[in-house]
Amino acid sequence: MGKINDTIKIEDNYYASFANKTKISIEKGEGSYVYDENGKKYLDFTAGWGVTSIGHANPVISKALHEQSRKIIQNPNSGATYSPARSKLISLMQEVLPENLTRVFFANSGAEANDAAIKLARKATGKLNIISTAKSFHGRTISTVSATGQSKHREKFNPLIPCHIFVPYNDIESVEKVINKDVAAVIIEPIQGEGGINVPDTDYLKSLSELCHENDVLLIMDEIQTGFCRTGSMFASDNIKVDILTMAKGIAGGFPFGAFAMTEVVHDKLEIGDHGGTYCGNPLGCAVSYAVIQYMIEHELCENVENLGKYTIHELKKLKKEYPNIIKDVRGKGLLIAIEITDDHITASLNSKCLNEGLLLNVTQGNIIRMFPALNITKKEMDEGLNTFKNVVNGINFKEII
Repeated sequence: MGKINDTIKIEDNYYASFANKTKISIEKGEGSYVYDENGKKYLDFTAGWGVTSIGHANPVISKALHEQSRKIIQNPNSGATYSPARSKLISLMQEVLPENLTRVFFANSGAEANDAAIKLARKATGKLNIISTAKSFHGRTISTVSATGQSKHREKFNPLIPCHIFVPYNDIESVEKVINKDVAAVIIEPIQGEGGINVPDTDYLKSLSELCHENDVLLIMDEIQTGFCRTGSMFASDNIKVDILTMAKGIAGGFPFGAFAMTEVVHDKLEIGDHGGTYCGNPLGCAVSYAVIQYMIEHELCENVENLGKYTIHELKKLKKEYPNIIKDVRGKGLLIAIEITDDHITASLNSKCLNEGLLLNVTQGNIIRMFPALNITKKEMDEGLNTFKNVVNGINFKEII
């Protein structure tokens, strides 16, 4: 335990403590598995919060990093010069993006992409108000915190950016009441991630899109967690008319990268100098992202996600029927799955016991276990994780917990 204790001690003493960390030190990963410094193996059902979309240490990422880093990592004059790596990724993005989103810009994170989308929506429309939803999460910059519909992320950072309006999620009538000539955009997650994997009614997003366009309001679709095959299609909002689409997490398989795409109409209302960034569209990130997206297409990961997602949700719902005093709800789409537990203490116990058994899970909102493994996870690996989870649920001792 010496090496692990040294790692933990150094981080605890000198790294800014913004998170309650799990007391394990992960040294390496391979596919759906990770290994701590002592070699203990864990099955990762978090994918780095949905980031390692094609598994840990995938050879296509290593190859892209190696080959591009030997050419150039950052362009001279940054984004003010052209890049074949960037051009190659732009061309591939045109194949996977909705047809009307013809302009793309690369960023370094999801928060940065959302920040830019909000800023540019205000510039393009000349209006200020942004409508967002309760329980939403759009990032940790001051702008995206201001657009996030969770008080725990907002209230301690006053003064926030003004002109944000919040409405209940999956409630089109609430939007109708506040949408007006002063609203620049609505920003929405097609499925709320950090808010608890909240899936809207089938007609909600379409109705929202129609309402926005009837009122000359832009629709910003935050696909940072849902994009790139996570829900069983390339984007969860594939059939919805969107003005700006934001992306990150799975776009580059773990390399810090993000993007936003917009319509030609929005782009035509913007000017040179309205946005930029030193690392935006750097050749190294573009090369990795290209390799990851190409891998997704070639290996038909959307199909794998759809099939395994349906199977996993079915298995978890059977477990819910068996243990209704533990599992309150199972919901999600594709490999973005929530298991809502009846009590926060039970949730913590389940998470801890699964960790001891070598299964890494994520907890959000105190009582929701989130499963979002690598998109190329196999059925055998999924069954391994599900069996571990089932055994832990079966062994829960309420007297120890409550």
